[in-house]
Amino acid sequence: MQTITKVHKVAAFTAGEQGEGGNPAGVMIRAALPEEPAMQRIAAEMGYSETVFAAPHEDGWRVRYFSPEGEVPFCGHATIALGAVLARQNGDGIFPLTTNHARVTVEGRALGAGAHAALQSPATASAPATPTLVREALALFGYALADLDDRIPPAVANGGAQHLVLALNSRDQLRAMRYELAAGRELMRRHGFATISLVYAETPQRFHARNAFASGGVYEDPATGAAAAALAGYLRDLDWPHGGAIDILQGEDMGLPCHLQVAISDEPGGSIRVAGHARMIEG
Repeated sequence: MQTITKVHKVAAFTAGEQGEGGNPAGVMIRAALPEEPAMQRIAAEMGYSETVFAAPHEDGWRVRYFSPEGEVPFCGHATIALGAVLARQNGDGIFPLTTNHARVTVEGRALGAGAHAALQSPATASAPATPTLVREALALFGYALADLDDRIPPAVANGGAQHLVLALNSRDQLRAMRYELAAGRELMRRHGFATISLVYAETPQRFHARNAFASGGVYEDPATGAAAAALAGYLRDLDWPHGGAIDILQGEDMGLPCHLQVAISDEPGGSIRVAGHARMIEG
């Protein structure tokens, strides 16, 4: 397996035939992981919502994920970016990954100047959000209870990282998302949330999403694979009529359109497959 010392820049979950948009991630692959302060410094210098660091480990790779302000347990779009780089460096394949808390895989397939990748998330879980938490979150964004879609009650969902899921009942309300960064950071860190995931169900299989990521020092993430896995696991727990797959459109309101393809098995709590295209920005 080849290793590199540079930081690759990859846009993950690009949309459309021309590979528009996407969520940029940094990817560094080395023979051994750098020391934690160095990884944090590099992630802060990159300025992307996440940078993933990988080193050969057993039959695959040891990985860690850092936002500009701290380590995160799992990041979907950076995993997709890593899958793209591994496929381009080592050939198409399925790459086992060991995170701080789980064993997962990413499948990468080189395509022209880019790649297609698909991750298998850690196990999923969900639970209803408490009324107090819901009131706090609605106040943060300036929403009211009447703005929520009662088919998808507020929930705390996990697909490798913890997220608060708030389903809105109109696309306009999702488009209007606003919040104060410092207040969002305090709420998310106090409750251990990677993001607050705001979603709108256009159809049972087509969702629009926005993810506030103040916990990592980023106002909004253009595409959030870990949150997609958490949402899909929650929809399965709800017996939502997903038909085995959903599409998530994200980043449109930021001018960075992203497309996440999500496959949902029938196994309660089972891994979720999140796939998308990637475009090399540099490297």
